[in-house]
Amino acid sequence: MAAIDPALQSAFEAIVGADRVLTDEESLQHYGRDWTRFYPPMPCAVVLPGSIAEVQDVVRLAARENLAIVPSGGRTGLSAGGVAKNGELVLALDRLNRIEDFNPVDRTVRCGAGVVTEQLQQYAVEQGLFYPVDFASSGSSQLGGNISTNAGGIKVIRYGMTRDWVAGLKLVTGTGELLDLNRGLVKNNTGYDLRHLVIGAEGTLGIVVEATMQLDQPPQDLAVMVLGAPDMGAIMEVLAAFRAEVPLCAFEFFSEPALKKVVAHQGLPRPFETECEYYALLEFEQTGEDTLDRAMAAFERCVEEGWVLDGTVSQSLSQAQNLWRLREDISETITPWTPYKNDISTVISRVPEFLAEVEEVVNGAYPDFEIIWFGHIGDGNVHLNILKPEALDIDVFREQCGEVSKLVFDIVQRFGGSVSAEHGVGLLKKDYLQYSRSPLEIEIMRQIKKAFDPQGIMNPGKIFDL
Repeated sequence: MAAIDPALQSAFEAIVGADRVLTDEESLQHYGRDWTRFYPPMPCAVVLPGSIAEVQDVVRLAARENLAIVPSGGRTGLSAGGVAKNGELVLALDRLNRIEDFNPVDRTVRCGAGVVTEQLQQYAVEQGLFYPVDFASSGSSQLGGNISTNAGGIKVIRYGMTRDWVAGLKLVTGTGELLDLNRGLVKNNTGYDLRHLVIGAEGTLGIVVEATMQLDQPPQDLAVMVLGAPDMGAIMEVLAAFRAEVPLCAFEFFSEPALKKVVAHQGLPRPFETECEYYALLEFEQTGEDTLDRAMAAFERCVEEGWVLDGTVSQSLSQAQNLWRLREDISETITPWTPYKNDISTVISRVPEFLAEVEEVVNGAYPDFEIIWFGHIGDGNVHLNILKPEALDIDVFREQCGEVSKLVFDIVQRFGGSVSAEHGVGLLKKDYLQYSRSPLEIEIMRQIKKAFDPQGIMNPGKIFDL
C-alpha cells in the first residue's frame, strides 16, 4: 500500500477527526475498490467527511498537496470508476446520508450524496410517493454514485435514467469551491445547465455532495410476467406486442445460462419447466379492470405467432418478487467468476441484428468460455458477461477479453451505439471511448474537466487521460 505522509494524515485528521481517517489495510482494501476485481486497490488513506464544509476542506488540502482524490459511494460500480490504484486519497461519502426538506408541493427532497438508493425509495413510499430509479444494487449503492454514473436500471423504459430525477445538485470542484446547480427549478433556461455535465461525469469534475431529487406518483397494481422465447428476434416482437396493449414499466431479458446460474445458486424455482433460448420479464401497471385481459390476449397472440414458447404471470406480491429475482440476482450470482462485462447498446429496433453480430464474434473467439447475456432490452441495452475459467490467470483472461472487445466495439461503432450504456467508462472502458465519441468530443471533455478541476486531482485516469 502507498503510505500517506504522517504530517498530511494529521492535517486530514484535524478536518474530519482522528477516527475518520483510515489507513489500516482492511479499510484501504474495502474503500479502494468497487465490484470490479481487475485492479488491486492501492489508496494512501481513506477520509470520511461528515459535512459539505469538511469535503471542501479536504479537497482544498488535497489540491495544495497535489494529491489525487477518488470519490467512494456504495462501491457497486462495474467499470472500475471507483478504484484507487495509484496511491490516491479515497473520499468516502457514507456519512453524508441525511434526507431532509421534503416538499409535498414540488415533490422534491434534499439528499446527501451518501444516501443509499433503497433508503430514498423507502422514504418516498412513506410520503405516498415513488422514486423510480431501481437496480439490483439499490440496497447498497449511493445517490452520489448513481448521479455520477447516471445510473439506469430496470425501469428506464417507463421512467428514464437518474438524470431525469435530479432537480438540482451541489458539487465541490477540484479547487474546493461549492457549486449549487439548478436549485430544484423545473424551468431554468439561463445558459449552460452544468448540472447535466456533472451527471454521468464519474467524479472527474468534482464531488457530488448533495442532490435535490424529484419524486413521482407511485404505479398502481403491478403485475409481472416471465415469457420464454426461441430467439432474440422473437423477444423484440414480444416487446412490440405488449407495448401496444399495456403500460409497460419494465422489459428485461436474460438467457438460459443466466437463468440456470441464478436457480442453482439462489435457491429460486424456474418460472416454468420449458427451457428457452431467452426469457423476457415484463412488468406492467394494471390501470383498469381489463388490463390483465389485454395482457393475456397479447400473450396468446405471441404464442400463436411462435414468439413465446411458455410463460407465467405473478399471482401475488411474493411471486412477483421471486420472478424479479430471476433477473436482478444475476450480477450478484456471477460475481465469483470475475466476469468481464460489456455493457453495450444501440437503438431498440436494431437490437436483434446487433446482438446476432456480437454473438457470432464472441462465440467464435470464446468457444470454451461461458457467456451470460442479460439486460434492459426495452431501452436497447444488453449486458455481455464472459465468466473467467477458474484455472485461468486474471491478467491473461483480461487480455484475451480485451482483444475481442475491440471486435465487439467495431460492431457497436457501426451500429452507432455505446460501448457503455449505463455503467460508465472508468478504467475498464477508457481505451475504447473513441468507439462512441469523436476526437473532438473527447477534447471538449478534457477542456471541461480542466475548467472544473484545473490540477487534475479529481478521479484522474477515469474516462480519459489528460
